[in-house]
Amino acid sequence: MKWVLILGGLVLLIIIWLVIDFRLGRKKHLSVADSKETPILHGEFEIFTHGKELFHDYFSTIRGAKRHIHVLFYIVKDDAISQEFFALLKEKAREGIEVRLLLDRLGSWKIKKQVVAALREAGIQFAFSNRIKLPFPFYSAQVRNHRKISIIDGEIGYLGGYNIGKEYIDGDPLLSPWRDYHVRITGESVNFLQSIFLIDWNEYAGEELMGRPVYFPKLPKGVVRHRFIATEAGQLEENFIRLIRNAEHSILIGTPYFIPSAAIFTELLAVRRRGVSVTVIVPFTADHLLVQEASFRYLRRLLAAGAAVYQYKKGFYHAKTIVIDDKVCDIGTANFDRRSLFLNKEINCYIYDPALIERVKAVIEKDILDSEPLSLAELNKPNIGRSMKEGIAAAVSNFL
Repeated sequence: MKWVLILGGLVLLIIIWLVIDFRLGRKKHLSVADSKETPILHGEFEIFTHGKELFHDYFSTIRGAKRHIHVLFYIVKDDAISQEFFALLKEKAREGIEVRLLLDRLGSWKIKKQVVAALREAGIQFAFSNRIKLPFPFYSAQVRNHRKISIIDGEIGYLGGYNIGKEYIDGDPLLSPWRDYHVRITGESVNFLQSIFLIDWNEYAGEELMGRPVYFPKLPKGVVRHRFIATEAGQLEENFIRLIRNAEHSILIGTPYFIPSAAIFTELLAVRRRGVSVTVIVPFTADHLLVQEASFRYLRRLLAAGAAVYQYKKGFYHAKTIVIDDKVCDIGTANFDRRSLFLNKEINCYIYDPALIERVKAVIEKDILDSEPLSLAELNKPNIGRSMKEGIAAAVSNFL
């Protein structure tokens, strides 16, 4: 009994420490967090939905770089495509091209010291972002740099859901084919992507480069009206709420993880009550423990309110998009979950061009055809194992 009490006391102390760590860490983060957004900009967009096509284009663009390559990823693994990526960056650095690579420390945990040393030896300037650090190690371990952006010569930008690893090019049999949305951007707005990279680079590499004109060439305008919003530490929630409130006819959400905040979910139910159609696409197969079970309590209530929910079955669905009334389309790095809403650094692109929105909708309609509708009856079937998982998921949903 004595040892049970001691063990129980230790567990209680750990829980208290975790709570204090998280709350104080979040308070400090909120005091320094700063969202950044643009006015309406004009550019040209190309959409990629398959990894092999994206990386063929992406690697080709890197090979053609003449001045500088700036890359920020959440995940880069130590597998064949990752090694091909590193080899390409080394080749460019040895040519005398400036290469800067910023990777999230936990997202890219497979990148070992030897790999980093080899990159630096080749002339690549490398840094990890969002390391676990004192005095709030638990909170800092939760805050990830989830932005996935690349800027080539200050003229071409990439943004979206793809990271670098074999699963993203259909190399993981459990998650293939991988379905995602990523965009290639040219035009004046590439300057903003460049500024976000340099801000993050300064924070984590300690090198201020924002004032250098070489990174910000004068760029032409394109035809696609859009704007960017870069967020962290809770700044994304209000943007999503504003999108949902403005809906008049339809809302379409595509996400691998549907774990909304209470405020966002309240707004979704409210617009559904006033007759706005709500459609949600999620994966049939989960890639992380409990994320699917965490979504069920929300999907159950949406279905009861008359929303449509589809589970994508032709591989794994990792796309992040919101389409409102065919008037605005959000494509970016943020999932529709609490981690993206309240913890991660994210960047989203809001598109207002009818022709491009129609192209995105055609992609989404194809994804719906490759999905099966989820029914309320199916979710309400007695299932003790699923119910237990849902209870656990609800308790830890902020960290999934």
